[in-house]
Amino acid sequence: MGEARRDDAARGAGVIPADARVRKRSIAIGRHRTSVSLEAAFWDELAQIAARRGQSLAALVAEVDRARIAGRDLASAPNLSGALRLFVLGDLRERLAAPKA
Repeated sequence: MGEARRDDAARGAGVIPADARVRKRSIAIGRHRTSVSLEAAFWDELAQIAARRGQSLAALVAEVDRARIAGRDLASAPNLSGALRLFVLGDLRERLAAPKA
């Protein structure tokens, strides 16, 4: 059975949520374009973070990539996709820990 069919079968059985399917997007970082593969839930959360910051999604991805390359905060991530997942996790943790107004 192909991977897509297994995913569809698992999703139908309630094993894989719909937002867990990996989506590939082409993003401009500086002067070059790169493809980034993330689950839909991460793309959605990144878009919300970018909107809260008044940034475009591409600008936020570029910022995370610069931090990863510079060895700040996200240096443990082996690639951009991993750095973006860690960034989203960190943002969610910060918001959960913030005092409620």
